[in-house]
Amino acid sequence: MGGDFAPREIVRGAVEASREWPDLEIVLVGDERAVRAELSAAGAGEVPSISVVHTTQTIEMGEAPVQAVRSKRDSSIVRGMEMLRHKEADAFLSAGSTGAMVAAALLFVGRVRYLKRPAIGTVLPTVGKPYLLLDMGATVDCTPHELEQFAVMGSIYSRAVLGQKDPSVGLLSIGTEEEKGNSVTKETHALLARNPLVKFAGNVEGHDLFKGEMDVCVADGFVGNVVLKTIESEARGISTLLRRAFTRNPLRILGALLLRGAVRDLKKVMDPELYGGAPLLGVNGTVIITHGASSRKAIFHAIRVASECVRQDVAAKITEQLAQLDRSRSVPAAEQSAGV
Repeated sequence: MGGDFAPREIVRGAVEASREWPDLEIVLVGDERAVRAELSAAGAGEVPSISVVHTTQTIEMGEAPVQAVRSKRDSSIVRGMEMLRHKEADAFLSAGSTGAMVAAALLFVGRVRYLKRPAIGTVLPTVGKPYLLLDMGATVDCTPHELEQFAVMGSIYSRAVLGQKDPSVGLLSIGTEEEKGNSVTKETHALLARNPLVKFAGNVEGHDLFKGEMDVCVADGFVGNVVLKTIESEARGISTLLRRAFTRNPLRILGALLLRGAVRDLKKVMDPELYGGAPLLGVNGTVIITHGASSRKAIFHAIRVASECVRQDVAAKITEQLAQLDRSRSVPAAEQSAGV
């Protein structure tokens, strides 16, 4: 029931996914009357692979996340997370409140062992290959150790879901030199430089974000969220400016028509909805958070990504790698250098 176009676009995306992958079991959690009306409108009133779990409450975007999660136990977000906790579902996704999703995941699903804080990752398109940027706001203030864990989790997701065999990790800072940045960034750089679980590429700057030369970019949730919102705003602004420029006179309109195919190809490459929402990494299950304005296409791809996360057992791989990191940090530096 979350998102600007719920439940219509959520249901339509689920129906398209059920047709693409008929063996996938999809459970729609929400107001049953509204959901079934949308299923009928989509010509999928009685699809065996789609079921409905009725809920009576909805968490609105403006509500305080923790309070809403605690007070609205029959909301679609809380019921979905409870299903995930009780193994009644393998993954849960929503276009609802990000804060409520994070709060409910931590409260009902819990963190994997050894993890300090979870991170939200967003896949961003570039002129080269797409990359994962994390954190997007789950943990606003981060310690160097937490950022190091983000790098490990991001590498696992990049390898398992994005198909990068040897993902490189960049640390977002104000300069590429290792001495640049604040105290947290500089200490994180030192940790990642000697971390055997990640392929650390060093510091990256803002102008490196669209070169397509890295697979994972690590930042705290405050910086990551500002970067994401800036990118979204800039993309909308450029789109508006292009429309104005192309429609200023008849000759430009003709030129725009001639370029229509190229513009369509560009939009397809740069379409964030193709990358399937944002994984909440570090919780005991697969949780995917999609944009509030998600269309049926975004939901379709979010279901695809959720299924791939389950198939690749990303949460278990994160636990295993964090345990290995914890063991390595428990060994004194002198013993590590001696190979003990």
